[in-house]
Amino acid sequence: MSGEVNPSQAFHKAYEDWFPLLFRIVYRMVGKREVAEELVQEAFIKYYERREQLPTDDGLKYWLIRVVRNLTLNHEKRRGRERRALERVFHEPAIQQQAGALELIVGQEDKEAVQRALLVLPVKMREVLVLKEYTDFSYAEIGKMLLITEGNVKVRVFRARAQLAKLLKEVL
Repeated sequence: MSGEVNPSQAFHKAYEDWFPLLFRIVYRMVGKREVAEELVQEAFIKYYERREQLPTDDGLKYWLIRVVRNLTLNHEKRRGRERRALERVFHEPAIQQQAGALELIVGQEDKEAVQRALLVLPVKMREVLVLKEYTDFSYAEIGKMLLITEGNVKVRVFRARAQLAKLLKEVL
């Protein structure tokens, strides 16, 4: 039994080690603390259910990031479907939080302006930019997490930065 870590202890350690990072990533993607917390909790539930089969090293970190990414993408798709359903019911465009946010940020902190502009970016651009700018991950690590090439990550980050700069220029 020397050196073996029981799965329950490994889960608690993973939760303590990775929750803050995962929360920051998801929060930057969705812009709402409650939603980010819920999605990260859901990822840890998935981990808990599979804790005996999953690695306990950096492989776990990448697995958790892929899970929160998928949960976030599903959340964004669901929001889009709900918005379109409202538009069909009321026969007019739903008020989009992102578009309204751009008008609200005039005169507010730059940090808030960046967060709101991030929410306007397409999800694929937003996720790579968040992983690059708000974490210490390299292009190679991001590619590994998202299952895309390092070159693709670089292109997406470049395009996301350009689009974010354009959005901020229009607003500020």
